[in-house]
Amino acid sequence: MVRRDEDGYWLEHEQPLAMHHEEVFACLTTDGGLMRWFAVAARIEARAGGLLELGWDRAFRSKSTLAVLEFDAGGKIRWDWYAGNADTHAPLEWRVEPDVEQGSVVRLIQGPFRADTESLVAMAEEAQFWTWQLCNMKSVLEAKHDMRRVRPL
Repeated sequence: MVRRDEDGYWLEHEQPLAMHHEEVFACLTTDGGLMRWFAVAARIEARAGGLLELGWDRAFRSKSTLAVLEFDAGGKIRWDWYAGNADTHAPLEWRVEPDVEQGSVVRLIQGPFRADTESLVAMAEEAQFWTWQLCNMKSVLEAKHDMRRVRPL
């Protein structure tokens, strides 16, 4: 979903998962959790002001280093993030909430994106990227199938 606010455009994804919310939140806040579905290697200091290193190879030769902007052990973490080739600043806020019927729900909110063409293209690319990543998280947690084996990084 895309919404427009005074400060720009925001992407919002919601993904139900048949898994306990603490295990889902660990996939966003622990080294091993991040490696289960997203990066090949990861190091995270799960606290506001901490760092998140995402390794795109096991030796961290190719990596992204991000700031953890906000952390609430109850189910919320916000990472600094730059989207697209133009490095559009668009932080990611992750919320994991328990759901009685489904197990948990992951909510991803990203933005704001400006209204210029370059930013809107970056937003469209991010929407596609995060839709696939959340689908992989669901696949890993529910079916124990990592789609990165089919579409490697």
